[in-house]
Amino acid sequence: MIAAYQPDLAPLGGSLALSALVACLPLLTIFITLGGLRWKAHIAGLTALGVALLVAILIYRMPPLLAFGSAVQGGVFGLFPIMWIVFNAIVLYEITVHSGRFEDLRKVFDLISDDPRVQAIVIAFCFGGLMEALAGFGAPVAITGVMLMAVGFSALRAATVVLLANTAPVAFGAIGTPILTAGRLTHIDPATIGAYVGHQTPIIAFFVPMFIAFLTDGKRGLRQTWPLAVVAGAVFGVTQWISATYISMELTDIISSLCGLAAIVVMLRFWQPQGRDEARASLFEAHQREIAELGASDPNDPTGTMAGAGHSGGAGAATATQTRQDTSPLTGGRIFMALFPYLLVIAFFTVAKLVPAANAALTATDLKIPWPGLDGQVLTAAGTPNSSTVYTFTWLSSPGTILLICGLIVAFAYRVSLADWAKVVAFNAHKMRFAILTVATVLSLAYVMNLSGQTITIGHWIAGTGAAFAFLSPVLGWLGTAVTGSDTSANALFATLQQTAAQEIGIDPTLLVAANTSGGVVGKMISPQNLTIAATAVGLLGREADIFRKVIWWSLSLLVVMCLIVGLQSTPVLSWMLP
Repeated sequence: MIAAYQPDLAPLGGSLALSALVACLPLLTIFITLGGLRWKAHIAGLTALGVALLVAILIYRMPPLLAFGSAVQGGVFGLFPIMWIVFNAIVLYEITVHSGRFEDLRKVFDLISDDPRVQAIVIAFCFGGLMEALAGFGAPVAITGVMLMAVGFSALRAATVVLLANTAPVAFGAIGTPILTAGRLTHIDPATIGAYVGHQTPIIAFFVPMFIAFLTDGKRGLRQTWPLAVVAGAVFGVTQWISATYISMELTDIISSLCGLAAIVVMLRFWQPQGRDEARASLFEAHQREIAELGASDPNDPTGTMAGAGHSGGAGAATATQTRQDTSPLTGGRIFMALFPYLLVIAFFTVAKLVPAANAALTATDLKIPWPGLDGQVLTAAGTPNSSTVYTFTWLSSPGTILLICGLIVAFAYRVSLADWAKVVAFNAHKMRFAILTVATVLSLAYVMNLSGQTITIGHWIAGTGAAFAFLSPVLGWLGTAVTGSDTSANALFATLQQTAAQEIGIDPTLLVAANTSGGVVGKMISPQNLTIAATAVGLLGREADIFRKVIWWSLSLLVVMCLIVGLQSTPVLSWMLP
């Protein structure tokens, strides 16, 4: 029987700084191999996992069986529920492609606006925010990525836009799960934490639509669409502020996304941006460059995103997604049927998450499984049993299962036979095999770093900066989300550390716990997990490094902004902003 393992936060001669430097080696490995060397994500992830295991066993003296057991549990968590959610989200979209509704979806968005810059804000920011509110866990990136491809975006640009857009809503995602987690661990009222977060992330939200316009069409796009981008960002940010503070933390993203969309629709009745044709030409040119440089798929290919991914799908894709084009006028019935999958998803998640009886019935089916060989054998740095060694099998309440049910209903409504549905599932399972491996590997890396004590060592080292920690506290949330791909997991890692550090240096603990959540929202776009989800959705699997190089500077820049906001909120300069 293996003796219970308790992490030593400073295993290298008692030096916290040196130990933190060594603990950073797995992260440096994945950032260098992915961003600098441009390795494929699954190879970068496997390499970083190997480094994490070596650090855990050789430096932290974690018994090898426990280290490898941690990796296995993390890999299983990556498969279910994470990839289970993403896989079913993409299959749902592929069913719409197979049924021939691909072109209808494009035409529906043209009814709101045929300007691709406006469509990007509507799809990635507003609809993506709504998907984050209800599902989270990568589903918004997968769904909005393929939707942008449907309206003509090139693959790399679509992936970059949706990753950047999936920022401000993350803190309140999945009906406020990150904040609820922080509240449970720190015993601070989640509504209070949510109110603090609601006085931080709206500042980011205000600028995101302008960033999207810039990413879509450069300086020209920003110059020609800034009035609408400002309105969308301002309405989203203000309603996020109001809802988080006065209405409901759990409903914040739903209210903000719907209000932002409504503001866009109303404004377009009185004002239209110039330069639509030039923007479309720019997107077409970007697509041609990507074909030459990356082997990207054609966003206008009626066989769909996944089927059109020439470098990874090929002729075999066509057998899974033969389409039946309909050139008849876009009637009200066709509009409804084009939007039906997404309306169905919204309805199902609304009931599952917001109706107490339904939510209780679903979560009652969750199975708590003490992980064999780990549970009771791994302690926290404080010496208490580590709760992360209990695996929760959410077989029915998982968003992935709900998406699976929605996909089957959509297949029936679209008259897709069960045999054809199975072909779509089989094709996508084969196509996503390296994405599945990547996400499993990244979560294995996260579990090894977390259970061995590497992540908490880094956190304690950063927290030891004294009063300056207020300016650095969002970095912990950013780091935790970058490693795990989840703001919820980042709060599980660092929320109590933020609370303790705040008490020691005399700062409002709620501010720093909220800062952990807010910092996490700008770290999600560089998580290897989310990079892989985006790459898979748009047909760039294996090109995660190219996407990473596009978004890393946005992530770092927004992190600096968030650090300044939180740091100044801890002083009289911006303390008036807090609730």
